[in-house]
Amino acid sequence: MDMMKMNGTSEGNKRSLLKTSDILYYEVLDIPLPELQGLKSLKVAFHHATKNEVVIHNIRLPKQSTVGDLISELKTKVELSHSNAQLRLLEVFYHKIYKIPEEEKNLGPHDRLIHVYHFTKEIAQNQMNIQNFGEPFLLVINEDETLAEIKVRIQKKVRVSDEEISKWKFAFLSLGRPEYLQDSVIVSGLFQRRDVHGAWEQYLGLEHSHSARKRAFAADQVVHFRSLERPKEDDFILELSKLHNYDEIVERVSHQIGLDDPSKIRLTAHNWYSQQPKPQPIQYQGAENLSDMLVHYNKTSDILYYEVLDIPLPELQALKSLKVSFHRAAKDEVVIHNMWLPKQSTVRELINELKTKVELSHPNAELRLLEIFYHKIYKIFPPSEKIENINDQYWTLRAEEIPEEEKNLGPHDRLIHVYHFIKETAQNQMQIKNFGDPFFLVIHEHETLAKVKVRIQKKLQVPDEGFSKWKFSFITLGHSEYLQDSDIVSSHFQRRDIYGASEQYLGLEHSDSAPNRAFAANQNA
Repeated sequence: MDMMKMNGTSEGNKRSLLKTSDILYYEVLDIPLPELQGLKSLKVAFHHATKNEVVIHNIRLPKQSTVGDLISELKTKVELSHSNAQLRLLEVFYHKIYKIPEEEKNLGPHDRLIHVYHFTKEIAQNQMNIQNFGEPFLLVINEDETLAEIKVRIQKKVRVSDEEISKWKFAFLSLGRPEYLQDSVIVSGLFQRRDVHGAWEQYLGLEHSHSARKRAFAADQVVHFRSLERPKEDDFILELSKLHNYDEIVERVSHQIGLDDPSKIRLTAHNWYSQQPKPQPIQYQGAENLSDMLVHYNKTSDILYYEVLDIPLPELQALKSLKVSFHRAAKDEVVIHNMWLPKQSTVRELINELKTKVELSHPNAELRLLEIFYHKIYKIFPPSEKIENINDQYWTLRAEEIPEEEKNLGPHDRLIHVYHFIKETAQNQMQIKNFGDPFFLVIHEHETLAKVKVRIQKKLQVPDEGFSKWKFSFITLGHSEYLQDSDIVSSHFQRRDIYGASEQYLGLEHSDSAPNRAFAANQNA
């Protein structure tokens, strides 16, 4: 019996751990998946011989390929210093070179190929520790070459000033112990091995302040760049300095994608918590350096989003961007338009620009701009209002044609708000929840609800069967009063104008079936 209880409990625990998701992610590959699964993907950082730049390349090759095959493929993707340049592949870990391929250039009889690493010393618990940093590299030295001669070549390679390199110390390190060298020392005599395979435990060390050389050796931040249109997938990867300024970063991005004008690049930072692009892009020269772009509430990201603009970003920032939903009068369709206008433009100028982009029901149609929030109309913008202070982040901006019957209201006509709603019970209280598209409707002085319903059904094109289930209410400040077909609708509305009248409206109570259908469709998919 106890065993049966235990088994039952175990099965119950298993069932409680089983979770069913309703989400699947997809991606479109550039090659068929069976082919892709036969490939090996490697991320290779290419260091140019004469330029201070590092570019990350994702290389895909058949799994049986050799390093030689990989290098041949890489040559087709990178800019070489000369046509006969040879490449080698290194394995780097914690700023040390651990492995190079056997295919190494032939050294002369009196040459040595040595490792050169940057380092600092730290004292912890009365013990000296060596900490490497920066980019390690290999250097060919001649058997008679002094440290003074080698220092000249190292200075040229790492591009430091005379003043800075004069503060550096040079040491031979073997198994973590430094032996400081004088300029007159013959360096090659210190290295027991002539080859570099496995020789990382002995190297020529360059001791200097990490902070003093931070800019030169901060080029260790790998940044994943994603198109703002495809925010879930990397487009390319660059290794940058954390102290690269704004101009340097957009220049590298434009070079990577083959764009002539870096000012047409706009960057957007990554929200570390939501794992999405931040709502607002980075302004032109709006961040001092890469570190500022990547930090979000004390969290550091490695993702930046980019987009290519039609005009330079400084020009674009002089414009106001507004997202406007255009509702056609004769068709049940909504089209979103991104409008760009000078910040001092008026609503009238915005509407005139929108008219050039949309299909009107007739050439003389007039448009108006509405402010919508939670399925209620809160404002009709006056044509003279400046667009600079209009906010489309929290409010929906809707443009629509003004019906002819609204242009010339009779002395006893009213223009009222009409909203869809359902009733919900929360904490033993009835609450009204609006949904769908709100609209205006002209009602006449002695018009009954029965006549108003006919016009609403025609406007919304609702079938008889569904429309017969709808209920109609006069709602003011959240309180609803159901109406009968014989009621005179206009008698319930105290205000003749529509400005500020969103607190009283004609409510259409019916089920919000559209989300349910969408949910069912998603489940079926």
